[in-house]
Amino acid sequence: MTVGPDEETRDRKKWMGLLARAEAGDLARLWQDLGRAPAHDVLRAPEIGGIMLRGRMGAVGDAFNIGEMSVTRCSVRLANGPDGHAYVQGRSRTKALQAALVDALMQSGAADAVRAKLLSPLAEIEAKRRASRAAKAAATKVDFFTMVRGED
Repeated sequence: MTVGPDEETRDRKKWMGLLARAEAGDLARLWQDLGRAPAHDVLRAPEIGGIMLRGRMGAVGDAFNIGEMSVTRCSVRLANGPDGHAYVQGRSRTKALQAALVDALMQSGAADAVRAKLLSPLAEIEAKRRASRAAKAAATKVDFFTMVRGED
């Protein structure tokens, strides 16, 4: 079965987002489990910059500036051809390089191994963090209700 360009784009967005949100320590640990970095050329060395975050109240209305966030970007080309790119939160050059290499590897024959050894564990870590945050938030939730006073 062939995969269409729309599905490839959706898959790539998912792994790129996961890499961008991952903690640098988690990515580094799982990267070590993959083994040595593949032969590659650095097309754009990791660069630190900033972006302006914009938002909307209630997801509607006019956009406004929320604030700035540091990002690091990097681009690489594997010796066997695929290019990898990364924009990651924060100022970690190492994380940006590793994320770009993972992106390139996901477009090569190593995709299944990278998915099993790195992306799936990262997704599990992210899911556990979200569940933990949700449980903490739920513990502080207050349910308000209205009592109706009966008239005799």
